[in-house]
Amino acid sequence: MKRVAIAAGLMLLIAGCGDTGDGGGSSGGGKTVTVFAAASLTESFTSLGKTFEASHQGVKVRFNFGGSSGLAQQIGQGAPADVFASASPATMKQVSASSQVFARNRLVIAVPAKAPGTVTKLADLAAPKLKVVVCAEQVPCGAAAVKAFAAAGVRVKAASQEQDVKAVLTKVRLGEADAGLVYRTDAKAAAGQVRGIEFPESAKAINDYPIVALPKAPQSALAKELVQLVLSAQGQAVLTRAGFEPASPS
Repeated sequence: MKRVAIAAGLMLLIAGCGDTGDGGGSSGGGKTVTVFAAASLTESFTSLGKTFEASHQGVKVRFNFGGSSGLAQQIGQGAPADVFASASPATMKQVSASSQVFARNRLVIAVPAKAPGTVTKLADLAAPKLKVVVCAEQVPCGAAAVKAFAAAGVRVKAASQEQDVKAVLTKVRLGEADAGLVYRTDAKAAAGQVRGIEFPESAKAINDYPIVALPKAPQSALAKELVQLVLSAQGQAVLTRAGFEPASPS
């Protein structure tokens, strides 16, 4: 009988230990923060997500990266999300009237790394035999491309219009396009595979990036903490290294 009692006690102790998986003394243990973010934020936000997880034991950060307009539509249709980071204020307004700009980004011309130097400026993209890809106009990177072409007085017939900037980058990287307009941050992330060419008209099409902890966020408190990390000096340093410009340039 004594052995049975001891065994039963051990089983209760083990079960009790298993029940502490939600984090006991940890901050938000066992919870998931869902972040909808523009595709151009993939590298920097993935890094910040790992930083957030490291300081919040048991918390997971799950990302949904894509074109800002598509993400806004998903949120509007009821997709559960805690944080939304858009590549343009116009897209953010479809979701929330209250947000904070945390970074800025500008376009560059992306060409395959080993491509001959036939493209040096925006006007070169108008060459009839050149296969150029851009983002669709309803996505922020596509809207920025329209502004840049207008500022340069250039008309470009794109071979395709993609739903987010990573799709444009992929076509250039794989050699399926001769050139494409992507964000400076995307060209930097793909260094060695593509070459980013700066052009002065990009100054007329700089995108502000706003972020918000959504009002109906399932993990409201954690969402606000994650937004604060992005806005903090630590978050801004990660974004700067990725090639983003500060929200309030000096």
